[in-house]
Amino acid sequence: MAKPTVAIIGRPNVGKSTFFNYIVGKRISIVEDTPGVTRDRVYADANWRGTDFTLIDTGGIEPESNDTITVQMRNQANIAIELADVIIFLTDIKQGVTAADKDIALMLKKSKKPVILVCNKSDTFGQIPNELYEFYNLGLGEPYAVSAVNAKGIGDVLDAIYENFPQKIEQNEDSLVIKVAMIGKPNVGKSSLINKILGEDRVIVSNIAGTTRDAIDSEFENEFGKYVFIDTAGIRRKSKVDDNLEKYSVVRSLLAIERADVCVLMLDANEGVTAQDAKIAGEAHEAGKGIIIAVNKWDEIEKDNQTLENYKKEVYNKLSYLSYAPIIFISAKTGQRVNKLFEMINMVANQNALRVSTSVLNDILSEAVTIVQPPTDKGKRLKIYYMVQAGTKPPTFVVFVNDKDLFHFSYERYLVNQIRKEFGGLTGTPIRMIAREKGDRSDCSFSST
Repeated sequence: MAKPTVAIIGRPNVGKSTFFNYIVGKRISIVEDTPGVTRDRVYADANWRGTDFTLIDTGGIEPESNDTITVQMRNQANIAIELADVIIFLTDIKQGVTAADKDIALMLKKSKKPVILVCNKSDTFGQIPNELYEFYNLGLGEPYAVSAVNAKGIGDVLDAIYENFPQKIEQNEDSLVIKVAMIGKPNVGKSSLINKILGEDRVIVSNIAGTTRDAIDSEFENEFGKYVFIDTAGIRRKSKVDDNLEKYSVVRSLLAIERADVCVLMLDANEGVTAQDAKIAGEAHEAGKGIIIAVNKWDEIEKDNQTLENYKKEVYNKLSYLSYAPIIFISAKTGQRVNKLFEMINMVANQNALRVSTSVLNDILSEAVTIVQPPTDKGKRLKIYYMVQAGTKPPTFVVFVNDKDLFHFSYERYLVNQIRKEFGGLTGTPIRMIAREKGDRSDCSFSST
């Protein structure tokens, strides 16, 4: 199930980034700084009242752009309307209602999406400020007076957001349909591969990087099953993301990863693995998605009997945390091995959704502990009582121990490898393991390959 998306929009200098950063900085939102994964500060994962959601800050006007202020405001508002399940319309209570506020409010009313009207910079505590009543004229319901600097009223806004979350996201989707996101740098052949699969020019193909601005869904069914292929805008290095629309193409791609079952990371065979490929792969890995590495343009490579194996070794060397991901060598242009991709997608989707009985898990655990004793630290030995599976997509296991601090990463990796060994490698899926002390509701999470 995809997380709800909440977008913050408004004029420049009304405090959007301050509002966003307060939620992030005060741990109301949960932000993971993962080594090797560049996360643009335009978005963050958040949680309120037990519900995860994605928070997007539409930012101010880009100074490098030649567009007029009005056009840029409309672009940002349209992007927010398109992406969001709930919209926060942030205004400045000290400036009052401006012509730009009225223009944005009109667009939001036409969107038919839930809008939370927030009046920032209401820094005094006590009675409702008189300036607030003017904002009722925008026709967006009750305005919330807040101060992002002083944390005034933020909880009430988050409660209002929570009440407007979609109750049943994607519930009506066919559970047999596998959602596949094509991810990678610009111009590696994502659109070309989808067009080859569909047998038609469903997606615009161009050798100009950045042609695909949106995440485009294409339904497809064949003898292997039912699929939705999501073609995403290529994610380029942050230093090159100068244009405002380009920045939100990156957000669309990351949201596409979030709602996919399987991500196909496409590499250009001529270029090999680049630093940007590693960062994109890291997004899918951290999201817990099934992952396939597809090396495209393989028909352009001169080969001998060692070329394929040497190329695999190089890929796994540079993407060591994706050692579980299968590699397929294809050509979107000629169709080479494209049909084999379906079997691989099905296998990875099944592995990512694997559920193991508690009795089988504990048999594996017992054997693993017998072979390699748990570690000791300062004379105290780790005791492992039992293991259960907490969830799927990816397979997530909870290990109950006497002391979480003794559950070192090396032993956690060992147990993960034993699980993989028992189930044929769990090809294509990351595994997450959580250490929890008996009687302790808090947990310590690990994401492992």
